[in-house]
Amino acid sequence: MLLIGVLGVSLSAPLTALLVAPALALGFWRTALGAAFLVPTGALRRGAEFRGLRPAVIGRCALAGAFLAAHFGTWIPSITLTSVSTATALVCTTPIWTALAARIAGQRMPRIAWIGLLLAIVGTGVIAGVDVTVSARAVLGDGLALAGGVFAAGYVLIGARVREEISTSTYSICCYGVCAALLGGVAVIAGVPLVGFELRDWLLILAITLAAQLLGHTVFNLVVSDVGPTVVGLVLLLEVPGAALFALILVDQVPSALALPGLALVVLGVALVVRAGDHPAEVAIPEQFTP
Repeated sequence: MLLIGVLGVSLSAPLTALLVAPALALGFWRTALGAAFLVPTGALRRGAEFRGLRPAVIGRCALAGAFLAAHFGTWIPSITLTSVSTATALVCTTPIWTALAARIAGQRMPRIAWIGLLLAIVGTGVIAGVDVTVSARAVLGDGLALAGGVFAAGYVLIGARVREEISTSTYSICCYGVCAALLGGVAVIAGVPLVGFELRDWLLILAITLAAQLLGHTVFNLVVSDVGPTVVGLVLLLEVPGAALFALILVDQVPSALALPGLALVVLGVALVVRAGDHPAEVAIPEQFTP
């Protein structure tokens, strides 16, 4: 099951790199389709829960949706600006930011987690230094991917709090709905089309949704209660080499040899933080589908 999950999430970035449709359109359709998928298992089964949502809970769901929209709005464009492997590694720093948020909130951060944080920072610096020699476009992509990881941390932390009060499916439908509405609204204001794409792009959008969300994160949500969040968090890091391999096969993209040490340091750093995880969100699973 974990292998299926890794294969699913690893396909996300390489398939996105093949997409011609705008990033806002992909983010909109991913979350809109995600919400539509959950309605039969969530809204119909838990109608009373929807009707009884308190304004404070609705507000937190909306805030989580805004963070998710910002995550998609930054990470998806980064894939077209920098390499797939770099964008994937930097967005996977989400556990670092959740750990720092927990530290700011007063929780103790183990020494090994601080070591992991420093390694990830050094690795990010190495990647940025290499990309400076490539182009300003690649550096911008690095910054957007890193921002995507930060926004995903906000989404994960808020979601962990909200799901203590309501079911995952109810939370996800609300959050995805807000995310889709925000991305769709921004697209309309910016004049970015949400329809009218070639059949190839529609098939890619569907494939990304099925691979990353249904086969990827759904599987992780199903097994997390059996293997624990730390194991899932460590296994999720296999997305970095997995995405690099699929990028080589699908888009003929080879990671820069100079950037490989930086990628390794980021992955190792995040792994140490996850392994030491004693904070509310040890693992970031951005798409929640379990009812």
